[in-house]
Amino acid sequence: MTVRLFSTTTGMHEMTRDDTSSRTSETARPADAEQAAADLREVEQAEQATALLALEGVSAGYGAGMILRGVDLTVHSGQIVCLIGPNGAGKSTVLKTVSGLLRPVEGCIRYDGEDISVLSEKDRLRRGIVHVLQERSLFPAMSVWQNVRMGAYLLTDKALVRQRMEEVAELFPIVVQRRRSPAGALSGGEQKQVELARSLMLDPRLILLDEPSIGLSPRARKDVFATIMTLAADGRTVLLVEQNARSGLAIADHAAVLDGGRVALTGTGPELLESPEVARLYLGAAPNSITDHIHGDSGGDSP
Repeated sequence: MTVRLFSTTTGMHEMTRDDTSSRTSETARPADAEQAAADLREVEQAEQATALLALEGVSAGYGAGMILRGVDLTVHSGQIVCLIGPNGAGKSTVLKTVSGLLRPVEGCIRYDGEDISVLSEKDRLRRGIVHVLQERSLFPAMSVWQNVRMGAYLLTDKALVRQRMEEVAELFPIVVQRRRSPAGALSGGEQKQVELARSLMLDPRLILLDEPSIGLSPRARKDVFATIMTLAADGRTVLLVEQNARSGLAIADHAAVLDGGRVALTGTGPELLESPEVARLYLGAAPNSITDHIHGDSGGDSP
């Protein structure tokens, strides 16, 4: 297993289970280090060139307070990528910067090869980027059906809207079963399902999910993670921020740990989930089985 570690003072090295690669050979020559760094840059550039989404040195914040400090992140098409880390690390800020709710102060955001750093939120929506916020965002007095239709507000083709409603209702039966119910009468898990259904009305390629399981029962949490896996299996790309870090890593193809506004660790979801170092620093305990996390049976997940 290999997990990439990024240090703000020493650069990147790799950690294996016995951490043998973290010991520097006394006979290593500067030229070897320079060549290794050049090879790494070439690999990272190739990854960014083929990525659906790439953040390159992105810094952003609120007013005079900087939250993100040079974030580099790549997300490939069809992947579930999970961001974890301590509170205040900048996870939700990454999503807001990608969706256009927040503009980067420095760096570049590329989507499908296009620099979208200065595009408006609506223009990003038109390109297939949707953002499901952490806070409940349904209109409580409106029916479930009306709430889902609101997701198509950019579409003018009524036939296309009907087609999308049929497709969404097939994936989320609650849209039909509770179509006339006020959204505010639904449970937290049911409301999250409706929010996810609404997000699909524009047929997005990239879905940004901010802590979708927060406040849900274990059963509802299990349903949400199953839905996320279904979205990815359908070819959509998911960038996920998840407070239940173990559960998020268990379904993730790739994952990154944010700490202090920077990417501290990257690897596959299973690699980070099984890493004793990640468990000690960010998960609070030794990892259990991946199956337990997917089915929502793990307790004590860290924010």
